[in-house]
Parts: sequence; structure tokens; C-alpha cells
Amino acid sequence: MEGFETRAIHAGQAPDPTTGAVMPPIYATSTFAQDGVGGLRGGYEYSRSANPTRTALEECIAALEEGRRGLAFASGMAAEDTLLRTVLKPGDHVVIPNDAYGGTYRLISKVVERWGVSWTAVPVSDVDAVRQAIRPETAVVWVETPTNPLLNIADIAALAQVTHDAGALLVVDNTFATPYLQQPLTLGADVVVHSTTKYCGGHSDVVGGALVVGDPTLGDQLAFHQNAIGAVAGPFDAWLVLRGLKTLAIRMERHCDNAERVVEALGRHPQVSEILYPGLDSHPGHDVARRQMRRFGGMVSFRVAGGENAAVEVCNRAQVFTLGESLGGVESLIEHPGRMTHASAAGSVLEVPNDLVRLSVGIESVDDLLADLDQALKHAT
Repeated sequence: MEGFETRAIHAGQAPDPTTGAVMPPIYATSTFAQDGVGGLRGGYEYSRSANPTRTALEECIAALEEGRRGLAFASGMAAEDTLLRTVLKPGDHVVIPNDAYGGTYRLISKVVERWGVSWTAVPVSDVDAVRQAIRPETAVVWVETPTNPLLNIADIAALAQVTHDAGALLVVDNTFATPYLQQPLTLGADVVVHSTTKYCGGHSDVVGGALVVGDPTLGDQLAFHQNAIGAVAGPFDAWLVLRGLKTLAIRMERHCDNAERVVEALGRHPQVSEILYPGLDSHPGHDVARRQMRRFGGMVSFRVAGGENAAVEVCNRAQVFTLGESLGGVESLIEHPGRMTHASAAGSVLEVPNDLVRLSVGIESVDDLLADLDQALKHAT
């Protein structure tokens, strides 16, 4: 299967051999009968270790990312935690984005640091800055591209070279781009991270995470820790994400279409002081994004001319855009990162501008989205 859409619909999802069901069943079971001691049917013994519904999701997302092994978790943070505990030991060092997702920053600075791992935050759009931040004890370079919420772009291929020269692993959080728009493993990354809560699920009705790797040995190590730590995706959650992946390609096209129209309208609005979107020719990462992404995504951030209070008021005044955290669902969301998703980074080197508004542009009628933003901005001033 070569085409992305074909893989999304069929990879890991052959019709059920017993009934012919075209959708994988939800195997809502904790344990599996054995044919004699150790006689496992299909390798299944206990659903923390493996479950057929989760296996279908893991095989599908691995195929979409062109990886060798996929692993599904109870949340994106569970995936990150399992990855870090697999590949790090006390004394190691991690390079992270200086505008990383607040939850990633919290995990590394408040949890992982406590057991002897140090970290350095740098602009991952600057290859030289990453190179200079790497130490002999650096084990992981962690990248988001686009970053959350400032939408900076990292050159995955260039960073893979720098990271591998230092003997470290390059991890790419691909949540914003999705495997439809970008496939980091094909550009040299070692691990791809997803919050499948977002675009992969696509309907704001599930929480999940995933890891995809190209190296089978690393995949086995991650699978061991997935089972040992236990933060796995339940069968119904896995089924919901698997259903979402089937329409990922067509949803992302609409997300991108609408986001481009939103960016165009914001660019004409007098109350918008800056737009952060890699699809703009003026964006410093535009050329890299055009080279490594299919399109530029459905996430848009902008700064409001009136400052923090005006930015908060824009969020409060929106009506079609729902005020809420998260992203990537069919509905449009609006938030104030400084007070919401990135509040954990307040006062740190990762603190975001207080006049920043982040949009997750959904797939509604775009004229309704434009009218809503216009009225919210007018009222905010």
C-alpha cells in the first residue's frame, strides 16, 4: 500500500477473519484464554501487554509515519514519559525548544530533572544554537516543528545530522504537523511523538499518545517500558483514534484551507500586530517548512495590538471559536497560551508573550470563522 489515504484506511485493519467486520472490533477484555500454559493465541495474554485493537492502531500509525514500530499510550504525556525513561539515565542531558509545549517543559523540568537529568532550552529553528547546546552527556535533542505555540520551524534533516554526530537521539513531536503533512523519520529523526488526542483523533473525544520509531531495537526497548510502566491506550480509545486516522488526510486539507484564509484576514486587521504562521513568506522558517511539509497546518498564532487584556478579551468574545485548551479537532478553538496551556512556563525561559492568541482552525464554514474573529477583535478594542 503506497498512498497515504490507503494506508490510513487499511494498514493494520484487515477485515475480521471470523465475521468479516470491516472495522477492527473493540476488544474490551483484560485477559485472554490460553491453549495450555504459555499457549497464546496471536501473542495475546493480558491487555496491558497487548490488545488487538491497540495493535491495529499501532500498526496503522507506524505505516503512516513510515516507521517500523508504533506504540500507543493513554496520553501524549504518557508517551513522552515512557520515551524519556527508556532512553535517559541519571547524568544525561536533553536539549529542548525554548518555546516547547508547556506539558513537555513541566515533565522535563519538574519531574525528569529530579532524577538527575539536566536540560537546556534553545531555539530549535537555529541549528547552530542546537549544536552549541549539545554536551558530551547529551542523549536527546527534543524538537517540535512547528513549535507550540509560536509556530517556529526546525530543520529536521539538519538537526538529525548534528544530533547523530554527537551520538544522541533526535525526537520530533509531530503533533501539529501530523503524519499527513510531515514524516520526520524519513528526514532522519529517530523517534516521532504524537498526542493522538489532537489531529490523529480529530474529534475532541479521546485522549491518547503514540511513539513511532524506525529502529527495531529501540522499538523493542520502548515496548518493554510501555508494558513495564503501563500507561497504555485502552481499546475504546485506540479504536477512536484509529477511526480518526481514516479521515486525517481530508481533514488536514480543510484545516489548511481554512487556516490560510484566517491568516489572510488577520493580516488586514488593524488590531493584529503580528501573525505567526509558517505559510507566510515572511515567516523565518517558511522555506524549511515548504521543503519538509506538504502544507503548513491548521494552527495559527497572533499577537493583539492592545496587549494582554485585549488578547484575553478576544478569547472571551469569540463565539464560533470555542474557548478551550487542546487543538486539532473538527471544531475551531481559541486560547490564551500564557494563562492556559503554557501557564506552567510562566516565569521561565519558555514564557510566552502575554499578548499571544492561539487558534486551532477547524473545518467549519470559513466565512463564519472570519466573521467571528472580526467581531471578537473589534469588541476587544
